[in-house]
Amino acid sequence: MTDVQRVQIEYCTQCRWLPRAAWLAQELLTTFEAELDELSLKPGTGGVFVVRVNDEVIWDRREQGFPEPTAVKRLVRDRVAPERSLGHSDRTADGVDGADGAGAAE
Repeated sequence: MTDVQRVQIEYCTQCRWLPRAAWLAQELLTTFEAELDELSLKPGTGGVFVVRVNDEVIWDRREQGFPEPTAVKRLVRDRVAPERSLGHSDRTADGVDGADGAGAAE
């Protein structure tokens, strides 16, 4: 694992996706304020919306559509702080905890 934890969100300027990229950046910085050393927004073209952690593509809009913040948070967490719980963000639609498979309390 690298010592410096970097996230990059590349977004399409032609599509005017800066607000979407900035919102996702805010969500990630708020959630991982102690774990991330750097988060950058990279202007691109041609419909690009890609999220990278330490140069590894973890989300590509062309393959997966636009991400829900909770999905990106899980993927970032798995790479920068795998032991960390994301609380309600770890829960899937069926109420199963995504981190350890335990069900939600009813």
